[in-house]
Amino acid sequence: MSRDAFDILSLPARLDLPEADIEGAYLAQIARIHPDLAGGDAEDAMALAAQVNDARRTLADPLSRAEVLLARLGGATASEDKSLPPGFLMEIMELREGVEADRASGDPARLEARSREAITRRNEFVERLTPIFASAFGASKAPADTLAQIRTELNAWRYTERLIEQL
Repeated sequence: MSRDAFDILSLPARLDLPEADIEGAYLAQIARIHPDLAGGDAEDAMALAAQVNDARRTLADPLSRAEVLLARLGGATASEDKSLPPGFLMEIMELREGVEADRASGDPARLEARSREAITRRNEFVERLTPIFASAFGASKAPADTLAQIRTELNAWRYTERLIEQL
């Protein structure tokens, strides 16, 4: 059985993990495997530390965390299913045009407002998906339509993250 980031850091598989929980689990695992504290082979410790660092990076990013959760449920990857909500591409194109207009204006306040709007959108994805993931993990087997719904939301979320990066 393959271990994912939740397993490596011994954290519950949930989307709404507080950053402090991730950081605390990371520090506990690093301390547990550090060769000066735990003894053992330094080479093995380095390999384990790399896994722990990757797990921390994955879980610190909410979208990556959601991708791991969907994989645990057996859902499609982004390359396997590129579906988006109806009208989303038009909406994101209009947002990008607005960003370009704001950049051209030279007004940093307008770009800051766009950035806050994009971050609000990110938070809305987390709020919408948290209960969906919780119910999917609560079922004996997640329904296919729930997995498809999650995949569609994650695909849209990825566009939002790209917009945040551009801002």
